[in-house]
Amino acid sequence: MSAVAANYDTLQKLGVEVISISVDSQFVHKVWNDQELSKMAGRDVPFHMASDGPGNVGRVYGVYDEQAGIELRGRFIIDPDGIIQAMEVLTPPVGRKLDETIRQVKAFQHVRASKGTEACPAGWEPGKKTLKPGPDLVANVWKEWNPKEDS
Repeated sequence: MSAVAANYDTLQKLGVEVISISVDSQFVHKVWNDQELSKMAGRDVPFHMASDGPGNVGRVYGVYDEQAGIELRGRFIIDPDGIIQAMEVLTPPVGRKLDETIRQVKAFQHVRASKGTEACPAGWEPGKKTLKPGPDLVANVWKEWNPKEDS
């Protein structure tokens, strides 16, 4: 949350809207922001922190842990049409890497802008080689792209 807050301007420049959702109340969110997140991010959390007390949203997205009564840490990239393009769910001991989220957003935006005529291989960054999906690419990706060159 603090990493997202600290890099919110970058996400906004990409046209990304951020909403965090947890089973915690708005009062817990306020204390969390004031006593911890704002200190780590150097600013108040600039996006919506929604309360999902009963876990209804978490159930829909498959991140609600019925036994513990909590929502696991999930990240969902949802396109402008409301389609989930990527998701990642991690248990609390391991944090996410925001740079990877930003890279994926850029890749999904690139594919969308190409209207599906280009695909972004693993580790793709803007300006790197894309692939042209189609019958000619089947069994020939190795001729077009080498993962060792982009790692």
